[in-house]
Amino acid sequence: MKLNKLTKEEERVIVHKGTERPFSGEYDQFSKKGIYVCRRCEAPLYSSDDKFDAHCGWPSFDKEIQGAVKRLPDPDGMRTEIQCAKCGSHLGHVFTGEQLTKRNTRYCVNSISMKFIPAGKAHGKK
Repeated sequence: MKLNKLTKEEERVIVHKGTERPFSGEYDQFSKKGIYVCRRCEAPLYSSDDKFDAHCGWPSFDKEIQGAVKRLPDPDGMRTEIQCAKCGSHLGHVFTGEQLTKRNTRYCVNSISMKFIPAGKAHGKK
């Protein structure tokens, strides 16, 4: 599997399970149509159709692309970590029961963990 080279900050979040500051990510207040892919391996993760503004400071989605994300208990024992199912990159956390959407799920994702591919652009092309 080909993995993209990461900057120091990308590595801090994606490899070492860090978190970017709230309201600082490029996709927090972003509403273009397309798909979000893993920054490290470019596997499709989320559709813009499933993105919503949770007012939490990070991009939020209420549905993943089927099979794209795996859930793991967070070491803090209180949250559920989400990772790219293909390469294991840290994406953020998933929360349920907040009643923010009909699906009642919020994937809270670090912008730095993703890249956006606009609708109509071929995936995999730069």
